[in-house]
Amino acid sequence: MRPYREQDRADLYDVCVRTGAAGGDARGRHGDDDLLGDVWLGPYLHLEPELAFVLDDGGRAVGYCVGTASTVRFVRGYRDVWIPRLGSRRPVPPSPPRTPDEEVLALHHDPERLLVRELADHPAHLHVDLLPSHQGAGHGRALVHAFLAAARRAGARAVHLGVAAENTRARAFYARLGFTALPVPGAVPGTVLGRSTT
Repeated sequence: MRPYREQDRADLYDVCVRTGAAGGDARGRHGDDDLLGDVWLGPYLHLEPELAFVLDDGGRAVGYCVGTASTVRFVRGYRDVWIPRLGSRRPVPPSPPRTPDEEVLALHHDPERLLVRELADHPAHLHVDLLPSHQGAGHGRALVHAFLAAARRAGARAVHLGVAAENTRARAFYARLGFTALPVPGAVPGTVLGRSTT
């Protein structure tokens, strides 16, 4: 495990899409395989690379944990920096969105959806993904603990994350790390989790 380096970007985007279907392979599900990375990974690498940690198998990056110590600050950067950076490559979709690509683009153009009043006491948030070949060996735990320590140093006392209702393996993984369900109106119970950074 090590800090993120710019040359890891392509490998991490590959990890993102290969784990992007509730932990399964999402390659070929969208118009281009970088779409998920542009929404769920790229903004963290660009806006807060100091909070990005990588699992390296000696030849390439095979997993990561990324996030922010301040969701409010991240949303501002997403709106002011990340959306303009992608520009016409990721246009505003019609409303309502009609295709899976348009649904992801709608999320991209609405970063304010991350600002949930009930999560104010958990200002940090994170995403962690590993290729299946590297799961179950403690690497995910190490990545999350590295992020928690960095977020704590950056001033965040607690962290939250979202997990798909159908991703039971991920929910069990986070439970073992001390994450518990947070009540968020409108969310499926047990899909928004949180814990302290200590």
